[in-house]
Amino acid sequence: MNEVNVLDLTTAALGLAYILLEYRASAWMWAVGAVMQLLGIVLYYQKGLYADCGMEFYYLAMTAYGAWRWRQALSNEASPSDGGDGAGLPITHIPVRLAFLWAGLALALWAAIWYILAHFTDSTVPVADAFTTALSLVGIWALAHKYLEQWLVWIAVDVVTCWLYFQKDIPFKASLYALYVIIAVAGFRRWRQQMNSPEAV
Repeated sequence: MNEVNVLDLTTAALGLAYILLEYRASAWMWAVGAVMQLLGIVLYYQKGLYADCGMEFYYLAMTAYGAWRWRQALSNEASPSDGGDGAGLPITHIPVRLAFLWAGLALALWAAIWYILAHFTDSTVPVADAFTTALSLVGIWALAHKYLEQWLVWIAVDVVTCWLYFQKDIPFKASLYALYVIIAVAGFRRWRQQMNSPEAV
């Protein structure tokens, strides 16, 4: 098994652990995510997925921010009522104003990244790579704030990424993203139930 296949398999295993922790709204997902992102930088660079590679640096920054934000909420109100390991930040809906703002930002980023990949790299999948990158910028931010709608963003990202990774011969992670779609749907339902539970209120 070559180095790239090892990275593919390892990041896939870490990714599965990450989304299962996210499903439980567990703050441990941030630690697992950091390791996964560091290995992902190497994997995506080797595969020519330059937008995804650059995205991992943003993920690392948002992972640090998300871990800090969730931990601050836990220290302010240590309660297991919102599920998972008791991270105290409540699950909420994204404010409508922010939803429109971030949707517009995502579209602008998609266009900008698409242009850069098409004109300044040898990417063979600039449209899809730019789409998943732009939308992921919104998804990880929404996750850091524990907005319910982050799951809807990830469902869209996961469907396109699954196809993209099969195209780029990264089969383990492509299969993982197919599983991600199922878990993301279940995660949306679970978070919504937790958000509407009497304990959360």
